[in-house]
Amino acid sequence: MKPLLAFSRVVDDINTRVGRIADWLTLIAVVVSAGNAFVRYGVSWSSNALLEVQWYFFAGMVMLGAPYTLLRNEHVRVDILYGSMGERARLWVDILGIIVFLLPAMALLTWMTWPFFWDSFVRGEGSQNAGGLLRWPVKILMPVGFLLITLQGLSELIKRIALLRGLQPGGEAVITYERPLQ
Repeated sequence: MKPLLAFSRVVDDINTRVGRIADWLTLIAVVVSAGNAFVRYGVSWSSNALLEVQWYFFAGMVMLGAPYTLLRNEHVRVDILYGSMGERARLWVDILGIIVFLLPAMALLTWMTWPFFWDSFVRGEGSQNAGGLLRWPVKILMPVGFLLITLQGLSELIKRIALLRGLQPGGEAVITYERPLQ
């Protein structure tokens, strides 16, 4: 189990660092959006590149922030039953959810989005808007993001199995469940 927990710590570290990039993309997107609004309405000037870079940053926030959200156990849950379960039952629900839903879906999405990016990269696909940006830099965020979520899912699976076996996984993430405030 030690090598698996070491793998889990490496994945957690990678997604923590990538999550920090997503945090900065949030700030940059806000600044670009505010700047774009200012130049559009204050100076009567606009650029398609400025508009497109806003959604590039948004895509980065989502695709690079999702694995970190999973790491921090701050993703959305339907907790009608989950919140009333004991710790071992919640661990089993998480394990089954990761194995049955998360890993297959994220692996499939990683596999399906790679050709989407690759075709764009090979063709040098650009925006159809005048002054727009290349498309492949934003399209690579999909396979990379889904791959990082897949790896984080494996990490979460390893940590939950370790907890079931009575081991404390260590690392930054502590697997806890807090009921939402009513």
